[in-house]
Amino acid sequence: MTEPPLDIVLIGGASGIGKSRAAARLAEESKAFVVEFDDVVEAVQAITTAAHHPDLHLFDGVADAEADLPADRVLALQIATARALEPAVLGVVRNRLTVDVPAVVEGDYLTPAAAARAVAEGAAAGRDVRAVFLHEDDPRQITANYAAREPERGLQAARAEVSAAYGHWLSGEAALHRLPVVAPRPWSTLVPRILRALGQEDDGGGAATPW
Repeated sequence: MTEPPLDIVLIGGASGIGKSRAAARLAEESKAFVVEFDDVVEAVQAITTAAHHPDLHLFDGVADAEADLPADRVLALQIATARALEPAVLGVVRNRLTVDVPAVVEGDYLTPAAAARAVAEGAAAGRDVRAVFLHEDDPRQITANYAAREPERGLQAARAEVSAAYGHWLSGEAALHRLPVVAPRPWSTLVPRILRALGQEDDGGGAATPW
């Protein structure tokens, strides 16, 4: 028996690991609307200032964070930014819960704390919100992903190291909030594995059934 359709799926994880591609495939199979949270981040930063919302502008004036700052400092700023954006995550979820079209929300700045609260708020409203986090623990793979996606920027090994460290933090936080963590590889089975992690049943042939 197939699980009933989900209302919202949140897909979090670090940069360069395939979240956008996974979200697009999942949305295509389930006829869902995709929300790229990075767009929301840009909008929020565009209408705020460092004077009034400093935690939303921690990278202002930094041309190349990985080149200009130590890796641990970049990681700390990224985590602080993500935490500052948690109300925006909940705002997106609350808005999507006002319509009946299913949605996939994906982005680097989705924290497990915000995702867990969104799941709880959805349940309180009688809606099914679930979350999953992708984690690639090999910086070399992330470097290769960046090279394939942004060949004009050359190798971005320092950026990949920070991404892997941020992903490690996210996966640890996800475990604390009892949210599933899925490895992106192998790519060919990622969507079925995401669906299984979200509690969508297998169709009996080794593939999860689209919600």
